[in-house]
Amino acid sequence: MTNRCGASVKGHNPKPMTVVEPSDLSSGRNPLGHTIELGRERPIQLDCGVELGPVTVAYQTYGTLNADRSNAILICHALTGDQYVADPHPITGKPGWWSQLVGPGRVFDTDRYFLVCSNVLGGCMGTTGPRDINPATGKPWGVTFPVITIGDMVQVQARLIDALGIDQLFCVVGGSMGGMQVLEWCASFPERVFSAIPIATAARHSAQNIAFNEVGRQAITTDPDWFGGDYASHDAKPVRGLAVARMAAHITYLSEAALHRKFGRNLQGRQGFSYGFEADFQVESYLRHQGSTFVERFDANSYLYITRAMDYFDLAAERDGGLADAFKGIKTRFCVISFSSDWLFPTSESRAVVHALNAVAANVSFVEITSDKGHDAFLLDEPELHATLTGFLNGAAEHRGLPRGNKPEGGR
Repeated sequence: MTNRCGASVKGHNPKPMTVVEPSDLSSGRNPLGHTIELGRERPIQLDCGVELGPVTVAYQTYGTLNADRSNAILICHALTGDQYVADPHPITGKPGWWSQLVGPGRVFDTDRYFLVCSNVLGGCMGTTGPRDINPATGKPWGVTFPVITIGDMVQVQARLIDALGIDQLFCVVGGSMGGMQVLEWCASFPERVFSAIPIATAARHSAQNIAFNEVGRQAITTDPDWFGGDYASHDAKPVRGLAVARMAAHITYLSEAALHRKFGRNLQGRQGFSYGFEADFQVESYLRHQGSTFVERFDANSYLYITRAMDYFDLAAERDGGLADAFKGIKTRFCVISFSSDWLFPTSESRAVVHALNAVAANVSFVEITSDKGHDAFLLDEPELHATLTGFLNGAAEHRGLPRGNKPEGGR
């Protein structure tokens, strides 16, 4: 199979995307909206058995690549994230999802590190995915797009890193699905990862998480406007189903304590019950808002594909049931981070990764951060997370021989 998608995010990106050569990166030239075409001569061999190429990858960069290309950090985004780590989102206008961590003197110090973040394979913000055109039909792929895995996403990222002329990444970091990509990088390309920070993640998707994902997928596929995945041809979008999928998922990103603190049983703009089915409670109004804004920036079929990729993720099963075997002989320095109130990816999942790393005598540190913010804590202003990241990066940089950085802003 081949696929050639457009060089810009359809109808949304106000700035033209460009292909950036490695020489541009070392000079500090970082225009917004890079894209690159990969796999034309050597297609991507997907885990499902399909060859896909060429593939367009959309990515962002921050900071400057140093002369020996030793200061590159790959940031891997979560399920509903994208490459806009620190830039305002081109559709919503909201700040980047880790904007509080990226910048001069911050945790990911752009005076010190060169940061790369790409939209994952199957995404909907410029990287080849189900809403792009299948050249064989001249129509959007829809659900004829080949099913993908976390491993496929990492394969494409590795091709991007190759194209940027980077042999070894100083660090690979990400939370949730981003953390799965971190672990896959370490298992598939251990010699290319000097240090790794998997946050709020697991080495396999649990039955509970697969179940939540299936609820979301069913909400989408039973929406009358889904049209068997061919909604683009009908000038329609399954917005109701996608909104419900987002609402259900968003509950899992929070803790009961966080929901109670933020909303409790407070009513929304009324003194008493309506005795109907409008949004009586603030938490209902909040979830409806989350759903309605999500459909503006995300593609329903991409949601199906990316959640399925998470479901298939199981590092141990891919290596005959031994998680430790995934890391045998690895020299990467690890910092594994979890949050005490995260019930979507609980601390026990992180400990399983740590135990596997200990079993092969890997260099690993582990921190469980006490927080009542739930799974989303890795995206929020969590000082202990910022301090942990800074300390680990500074230590790794010292061993890597990178110049000493500044103290992060605000003590971060």
